[in-house]
Amino acid sequence: MTFDVKNKTVLVTGANRGIGKAILEEALQRGAAKVYAAVRNIESAAPLVAEHGDKVVPIRIDLDDPSSITAAAENATDVDAVVNNAGVLKTSSAVAADAIESLQFEMNANVYGLIRVAQAFAPVLKANGGGAIVQLNSVASVKTFANFATYCASKAASYSITQGLRETLRDQGTQVVSVHPGPIDTDMGAAAGFDESASPSSVATEIFNALAEGRFHAWPDPVAQQIGGAYQSFAENVVESDMEESPA
Repeated sequence: MTFDVKNKTVLVTGANRGIGKAILEEALQRGAAKVYAAVRNIESAAPLVAEHGDKVVPIRIDLDDPSSITAAAENATDVDAVVNNAGVLKTSSAVAADAIESLQFEMNANVYGLIRVAQAFAPVLKANGGGAIVQLNSVASVKTFANFATYCASKAASYSITQGLRETLRDQGTQVVSVHPGPIDTDMGAAAGFDESASPSSVATEIFNALAEGRFHAWPDPVAQQIGGAYQSFAENVVESDMEESPA
């Protein structure tokens, strides 16, 4: 299953900056007819509209507000692909005083937000021929870093949900891609304390390459590629295999 973005309509959450902005720009560069810039604050997308004109349509989505996701799906009925890029991060270790609160905050956006987006937009994609869902999951979904262990836990959970979506949505012709960036030069990357980071454009390029090539996993930057290389056998033989046995 592959997806060509040319002449298609794409929705990108968190599109006003960082990786989301790079994804929006890459989609337009590859010939997308329209990109919905899904942001919490509509005004934050004004510079994108000023630069790209009516090919960019701001729409409100706040992963903490389920009603905003439902409303967006009801309005953006022409969407062919959804890139769920928005997410949150707290720098909390597993024994930090605020660990539970941090994990609850991260789970609500990074996991429940993904589920809400999938629930709202899967029927839209089905009605439009299948399309694609892309989830930003991070290398932190397969490797825990102690200083932000709660974030890693939330991303491991979102990766698990993404695997489930791949199988669940296959029958309706929806391609699912799980993206696992390493350190990226964004505000979130700075908050995590990354010193050397790759460009957000590397993530955007890899996303659309994975869609075009029919790949489930996308490892965009040097750190991600190192981890992805070590993980490849498990990914191919377990995660991406059609295992029919029920879990113990």
